[in-house]
Amino acid sequence: MTTWLDLVRAEPDDEQTAVLDGALSAFEEFGIRRSSMSVIAARAGISPATLYRRFAQKSDVVLAVGLREVRRFLAAVDAEVDAALPAEDQIVALFVAFLSGLRRNKLLARLLDTEPETVLPALTVNAAPVLMLGRDYLAAIIRRLQASGAAEEYDPEPVAEMIARVALSMALTPQTTLPLQDEAAAQAFARRHIAVVYRLR
Repeated sequence: MTTWLDLVRAEPDDEQTAVLDGALSAFEEFGIRRSSMSVIAARAGISPATLYRRFAQKSDVVLAVGLREVRRFLAAVDAEVDAALPAEDQIVALFVAFLSGLRRNKLLARLLDTEPETVLPALTVNAAPVLMLGRDYLAAIIRRLQASGAAEEYDPEPVAEMIARVALSMALTPQTTLPLQDEAAAQAFARRHIAVVYRLR
């Protein structure tokens, strides 16, 4: 059975790259609502007819861009988590990479600021796919730690879903009184309050 994580991990074909680059550029500058298929085609350097042959409608382009942005986000997080490090250090790196990725994501910031009505349904009442993706990603990390003996044996999915729900809340409401103002503070917070949730040995 193909999961959302499998779908996100799959690389787009080369023909889609220019379209997705153009669409991302348009979405970041104009937002999704104001980016027509003609604008996307112009940014991609192709004709509208060619764009419609690859994507039947704008919602398909939006989904493809969203999947690629999540893929890039996870790849950046993966790159910061060294599996050779002690388990607690891995969890700290994971948390800090997640926060940094959120803060750097121009598209998410743009949409939440200027057209929340476009993105909020997919991240609130219709957020099941996002939560399942986060759960599957985190559960895989927990299983890896369990397999190495670094974490206790337990069903990782409920814990992973809980963490995914907290992560989604942080994405939607970045304003916080938690001590996360810089990387050192975020590392200290993660070491004290986040790592324990994973029940490391």
